[in-house]
Amino acid sequence: FALSGIEGKMFMPMAQTVSFAIIGALILSITYVPLVSSLFLNKKIASKENITDKVMKWLVGRYQPFLQRIINYRIPVLLGAVLLFIGSLFVFNSLGGEFIPELDEGDFATNFAIRQGSSLPQSIETSTQIEKIALQFPEVKEVVSKIGSSEIPTDPMPIESGDIIMVLKDKKEWTTANDKEELAEMMNKKMSIIPGVNLSFEQPIQMRFNELIAGVKSDIAIKIFGSDLDKLFAKGNEVSKLIKNINGLTDVKVEQIVGMPQLVVKYNRNKIAQYGLNIADVNATLNTAYAGGYAGVVYEGEKKFDLVVRITKDPNTDADVLKALLIPLPNGKQVPLSEIADVSFKASPAQISREDAERRIVVEANTRGRDVESVVKEIQQTLDAKLKLPEGYYITYGGQFQNLQEAKGRLQLAVPVSLLLIFFLLFLTFRSAKESIIIFSAIPLAAIGGIIALWMRDMNFSISAGVGFIALFGVAVLNGIVLISYYNRLKEEGETDITRQILKGSAARLRPVLATAAVASLGFLPMAFSNSAGAEVQKPLATVVIGGLFSSTLLTLFVLPVLYSLFYLKRKKKVKVNTTTATVLLVAFSMIGFNANAQSQLVPTNRETLTLQNAVDLAIKNYPTIQQASLQTKQQQALTGTASILDPFNINSNLGQMNSKVFDYNVGVAQGFKLPGAYKAEKNLLKQNVTVAQAYEAVTKNELIKNVSNAYYSWLYSWQQYNLLTQTDSIYADYEKYANKKYQVGESNKLEKINSTL
Repeated sequence: FALSGIEGKMFMPMAQTVSFAIIGALILSITYVPLVSSLFLNKKIASKENITDKVMKWLVGRYQPFLQRIINYRIPVLLGAVLLFIGSLFVFNSLGGEFIPELDEGDFATNFAIRQGSSLPQSIETSTQIEKIALQFPEVKEVVSKIGSSEIPTDPMPIESGDIIMVLKDKKEWTTANDKEELAEMMNKKMSIIPGVNLSFEQPIQMRFNELIAGVKSDIAIKIFGSDLDKLFAKGNEVSKLIKNINGLTDVKVEQIVGMPQLVVKYNRNKIAQYGLNIADVNATLNTAYAGGYAGVVYEGEKKFDLVVRITKDPNTDADVLKALLIPLPNGKQVPLSEIADVSFKASPAQISREDAERRIVVEANTRGRDVESVVKEIQQTLDAKLKLPEGYYITYGGQFQNLQEAKGRLQLAVPVSLLLIFFLLFLTFRSAKESIIIFSAIPLAAIGGIIALWMRDMNFSISAGVGFIALFGVAVLNGIVLISYYNRLKEEGETDITRQILKGSAARLRPVLATAAVASLGFLPMAFSNSAGAEVQKPLATVVIGGLFSSTLLTLFVLPVLYSLFYLKRKKKVKVNTTTATVLLVAFSMIGFNANAQSQLVPTNRETLTLQNAVDLAIKNYPTIQQASLQTKQQQALTGTASILDPFNINSNLGQMNSKVFDYNVGVAQGFKLPGAYKAEKNLLKQNVTVAQAYEAVTKNELIKNVSNAYYSWLYSWQQYNLLTQTDSIYADYEKYANKKYQVGESNKLEKINSTL
């Protein structure tokens, strides 16, 4: 809400209320709430499910399986979210724009203007006619008129212009019209029968507000700048003709800067010289005749008055009377003024308006049934195509459109600053750019709902809606913080599987996420559907927040976990060291003698033949030194992200340091930064540490492969030797058996039998 100007003053109370409420909630949540909870909450935990638990169990039972399925379709889900955001931007461009929504004040303020130079009686008569017509409508309760300027000219106005305040009855009592736009059209149609009157239907506060901030009483002010007043007036009338048929544009009128009738006396200097007169004498006579001249003193009792003489003023015969005015000559005779001067009426400038030291004329207009921004854009297109201005003349646009453009410029600064502050706070909280980006993605997801909600309720973009978007962005990131914080908690508790982190964390945090969005949405719900005074300003803000939280909650529960899996699912899982391994494979391979039981232990569990590759894989998996080297490499890789981490953010305060009756305080904020070269050098150092750790891991692995290979071939040689000896022993046993049989049957002697046993 760091806005300046009118909109900043409008939303400052709300910003202060929200800020103080959050600060109060923070203090109470860490002090009062724990105390009250310990005193009044039942210490016996009931195992019976209540209705809330049943509802959440039902939601989780349908949410978790669906989330598990869409995690496998990460790219289509994210692409769909991006397309939704792009589509919402097109919808946003189709929305109209206005500075602030038009408030329904319940009354009309009608400004009328008649021809320049009109008299006060003529203005009173015109005002009376308008009042009589207005009172013919049963919706009008009473009418009050104001002509000219008051004694304290806070609202300067000529006598040919006036304001008529029409106090209307309650809408329940209306009979001839359904809304104010229809009533204004009917009144304008009846009042237009009065000749030479320009009418403008507005509202009392709105009219003063427009005049205060833009210098004109209408919604739109087309300002033409130039040097020649006649050309300005001609171009102003041309602009009025070009734009009067634009849809939604009403009460078009041109500022009357010319047309003031002026009595002009042009001296004939040659004749003045012939009569022996001079200009000063003639001017003195004219001044006495019209302004009055001192002729003596009149006493009334003790009171003294100057006697002033002048000619009788008659508006219809001023020129003839002036022509017959006798001018005294030096010889005592008199001559009429018409003999020495030309007297005539001429049209002269009624007023000369300046802005930025340049002359200008204003073409005013109001909008009805259409937003200001789209109307002004159509006016710009029409004038750019059809209006030709002389060299040095140009057009600007004021009124509410100018304030809308200026407010948009301030929002273009305030919104990026707000987003940067949100991202900066997220980074300070999580110390991870990835997690900050994941949470930050809730902001465009929230903007989708805010834009669609404005479009569905047929509302224009206004400063109220812009402030609503700023408030929405702050609330939208809370859901992301809730989810990511719980994911990190599961990770610290030893859950290394990313998919299980997402499923368990999302299911566990479903209730807080829904509660966060529901509380904020229900809080703005009365503002969104209010019909009380001033509700027009509140509705766009509440609509944006409610719609944005709906889309943010719905999409965050699915898109944010998918985005988290996209960032982290491809990460290699940490190797879990089995501390219960009884023997090291290398020691077993170093043994020369093996028996059948030992062989079965070395052979893989699937009863396949033990190969060198199997032996190497088993050694790499279970050898502690390899595990240590791998963990050191991962540690150095993780430390590379610390090169850009800022120093801790410190806030310190000193109170009562001065020996004075005035209590002093000093609050300091410190944030350390290094030179850009230092960050780069530190990052290069960390990368070199990663390279060294990877080299150490590779050397350790190669040494292990060498030792395992030597042990494997030694084992293989011994195994073959064992098989050969076993086969030889079997041959000798058979030979002994055959020798005994030959001796028993008498085919060999006893000496051959004894030799077979040796």
